[in-house]
Amino acid sequence: MSVVTRFAPSPTGYLHVGGARTALYSWLYAKRNNGKFILRIEDTDLERSTPEAVQAILDGMSWLGMEGDGEVFYQTKRFDTYKKYVQQLVDEDKAYKCYCSKERLESLREEQEKNGERTKYDGKCRDLNDADQPADAPFVIRFKNPAEGAVEFKDSIRGDMRIANEEMDDLIIQRTDGTPTYNFCVVIDDWEMEMTHVIRGEDHLLNTPRQINIFEALGAPVPQYAHCSMILGDDGKKLSKRHGAVSVMQYRDDGYLPQAVINYLVRLGWSHGDQEIFSLEELFELFDINDINNSASAFNTEKLNWMNQQYMKSLPATEVAEHLSWHFNNMDIDVSKGPSLSAIVEIQAERVKTLKEMAEISTYFYKDFDALDEKAAKKHLRPVAKEALILAKEKLNALDNWQGSDIQAAINATAEELELGMGKVGMPLRVAVTGGGNSPSLDVTLELMDKSKVIERIANAITFVEQREAAQ
Repeated sequence: MSVVTRFAPSPTGYLHVGGARTALYSWLYAKRNNGKFILRIEDTDLERSTPEAVQAILDGMSWLGMEGDGEVFYQTKRFDTYKKYVQQLVDEDKAYKCYCSKERLESLREEQEKNGERTKYDGKCRDLNDADQPADAPFVIRFKNPAEGAVEFKDSIRGDMRIANEEMDDLIIQRTDGTPTYNFCVVIDDWEMEMTHVIRGEDHLLNTPRQINIFEALGAPVPQYAHCSMILGDDGKKLSKRHGAVSVMQYRDDGYLPQAVINYLVRLGWSHGDQEIFSLEELFELFDINDINNSASAFNTEKLNWMNQQYMKSLPATEVAEHLSWHFNNMDIDVSKGPSLSAIVEIQAERVKTLKEMAEISTYFYKDFDALDEKAAKKHLRPVAKEALILAKEKLNALDNWQGSDIQAAINATAEELELGMGKVGMPLRVAVTGGGNSPSLDVTLELMDKSKVIERIANAITFVEQREAAQ
């Protein structure tokens, strides 16, 4: 049997972390089994679904690299198909028209709640004769859920499940306006798209027995279900905005690599021994839904930061640079006249945890800074630093080869000639050239910059020291 899985989000908002994880599990399981992964947009909620949310989902999936196999399906484009199956169930006396008003249903619910009963439809119209109703009377169509017995299925994560049919009511499968409802559309789609495995969040667990009954009423094969536990914040509460980013694209904006996000998400509920870092090839080989833990997982941003840095250091610098470029573009910084971004990755990956940080601390390679870091300038650009800056400027300007070894030799010669410790020369130079007190080693930093720009910034720093000296 060829494996077919799907990710079927409702486009009422962004692609959130929990949805991305279930999509990832579905995608990996299909890949492991040389199967098919389908992306389906469940947009039957016409009031809440938006084109912007659809695009946000597609963007998130694309950024993570989890493209679907074949076309993206939209439920709103399949209404005729759903109506055909609704009519089939009505014709086979497995569904019926319900004429109950909203007022009656609300009154019924209130009475049941008052009596401490489970709120459910009481089946008033289940055996009603339609001929006795006015021709223009509004109605919905309800599925005739079996009144006795139970739905039993084996969940790949949670094991054997059993839900009594008396716990469920007759589900509405078509609204008064003729549009089909979520639970019915899901069944039809999963059947027609030959779904073999449905991996989704535990919030869908109560929908599963309802859907299984519809599958069986249609004589359709029931897929294998796997319901993942929720993701919690590190405070043990349901993950939300107060814990930081919950939208997948926010992780891109915050400077995380998609490879790191994928690796981190897969570990939120699945493991393989003590291994932390997995390549996609390893995940395709090792991932199995039967190994997913059935307990809730806690999101830990510090762990994600650590993992992101591991990927920044271990992936080819050119690959990381492709993602880094987005952050420079987002900051409206032109990187065409500076060092290659792969060179930036190589010297900065050890120093930061995100690409956003990397871009922010590397802007001096591509644009002049508006002002010196106040604290660093106050400490290192004092009048006593003027002589070292002047001599270093002369020696650097005299270099024929702008290479790291020659640059370092010029800095060393300045310190020796003035009989100063390296810090008395290096730190004023660092502040002069980068605008602040932190950077990779000066030989590496200066080599990546244009020589004339370095000389110009040292000259500006000398002027700054002179002005400071005159003000004293």
